[in-house]
Amino acid sequence: MLKRRCGSVTSESIISSLLIFLDSPSNYCTELFIKMSDIAAVRRQLKIKAGSVQRLAKETGVYAKETEQLIARKDKFIADGAEEWDIKNATKMVDESEKMVVDTKTRLDKAVADLKQLIASAKEETNLAQDEELIKAEKIVEETAAL
Repeated sequence: MLKRRCGSVTSESIISSLLIFLDSPSNYCTELFIKMSDIAAVRRQLKIKAGSVQRLAKETGVYAKETEQLIARKDKFIADGAEEWDIKNATKMVDESEKMVVDTKTRLDKAVADLKQLIASAKEETNLAQDEELIKAEKIVEETAAL
């Protein structure tokens, strides 16, 4: 073990004093502060993840609606006997839009799973059992499940 002397105090004595302080019952305030900051962090994560789920649900709906419009447009081109290039371009646009729906739906499912996991862990914490952010997050999960 390396010992450095600074006057009459060694680095070893400082470390042992610090360890004794951290193990003492008077350190309750520090533990309480850490718990309170953890609760604030969980609330913040609930708000962020719930907002993410809402945004992705909205995006999924927008892309699905866009896909329907593009399919109707493509069908109109076919019915009107439009040029081959227009029909081919419309088909590409429909394909891209369908890929975006699948991608957004996948991201939404992952975000919902993450939020459900966070909700489950937040319910275990007694200080968060009836928290406003927790209730909002549960409501958002229920609304998203209906999609």
